[in-house]
Amino acid sequence: MVTAADSGEIRGSVWLTAGAAVPARRRSEAPSGLDRERITAATVRLLDAEGLARFSMRRLAAGLGVTAMSLYWYVDTKHDLLELALDSALGELTLSGGPITGQSPIGQAPAAPPPAGPPPAGPPPAGARPAGRPAAEDWSGPLRALARDYRRVLADHPWMAPLIAAYPNIGPHARAFDAALQRLLDATGLADATRAGAHLAVSQFLHGCGGAARRAPEEDFCLALDVLIAGIEAKATA
Repeated sequence: MVTAADSGEIRGSVWLTAGAAVPARRRSEAPSGLDRERITAATVRLLDAEGLARFSMRRLAAGLGVTAMSLYWYVDTKHDLLELALDSALGELTLSGGPITGQSPIGQAPAAPPPAGPPPAGPPPAGARPAGRPAAEDWSGPLRALARDYRRVLADHPWMAPLIAAYPNIGPHARAFDAALQRLLDATGLADATRAGAHLAVSQFLHGCGGAARRAPEEDFCLALDVLIAGIEAKATA
């Protein structure tokens, strides 16, 4: 299992090594009837059924009707497999805004500014929102939906929370979630530096609530989320 000590270790990621894709030679020599997708799906099912503490490669292999050693044709370590299962479960999130393409928000170039035009004549009406800044409903509703969906997935798979703390979360579904969150925060009108802080605050809030998704009432989660969104709205309109 992944322990508290494990979560503090410095380790690589299956997404940063050759293990992210099974080499063709290894696939050709591997036992028939298995592939990484099938093994990952079986891992998710076993974790759902028995929990992280009881997970082992031997138990997984028994459920697949193979030897434990045969699994290592597809992954180098148990940690690689747990990381694959974590990202697979994150794929259950419903992300708005279309398919994710391009780079992760980390290191991504900012969007080009809109073409400059003549300034409007006269002062803006009292209480008017600055030009180009979207209304709160353009992003706060979708952000609430994304946050509730994230909580649902972690409640469905309680083993995910400790793995989110243990691994770097850079698989394709994790990056898709991060990009969807970034798109919503881009619509707030916050300055770049403040938007980065808002992204961190929302991410940490969701990850932190993940471990209590089954214990804490959903009403408490929604109230805390409302407070967080109100803070972002206040900062955006300051």
